[in-house]
Amino acid sequence: MKKTPAVLAVTAGFVLLTGFIGGCGGHHHGRDPAEVAAFVTDRLDDALDDLDATAAQRQQLHAIKDRLLAGGQELRAGHRAARDEVLAQWRSETPDRARLHALVDQRIEALRDFAHEAVDAGVDAHAALSPEQRAKVTRKIERHMER
Repeated sequence: MKKTPAVLAVTAGFVLLTGFIGGCGGHHHGRDPAEVAAFVTDRLDDALDDLDATAAQRQQLHAIKDRLLAGGQELRAGHRAARDEVLAQWRSETPDRARLHALVDQRIEALRDFAHEAVDAGVDAHAALSPEQRAKVTRKIERHMER
């Protein structure tokens, strides 16, 4: 009877770990990076049209978008290797607990770094917009958050 909780704990831990590592990239597995970039660019252009953005603002905000897309692709690039390592450890007769912990730490740090990039991008976008444009964006954000 004592083995049942241990087996459940190990199974739950494995599922959570592989789900965490596999799920960090969102639900767009297998998406072509060019397709994602085109989608994001189209959405940004629509938003910039709504804001009557100047050419200079468009250039600034597209540079911010490009920076974030590159960071997101870099973050996603490590997912496959991490999942492969988790599976290799699971298949092993003696999984390396320290290696798995280090892997989790690496992925969390990469996600933290990207989140900081996103914050910086938001602050940079804020600075690129006029107060009136920021007010329009604020109203859209507030409507979105009410859902």
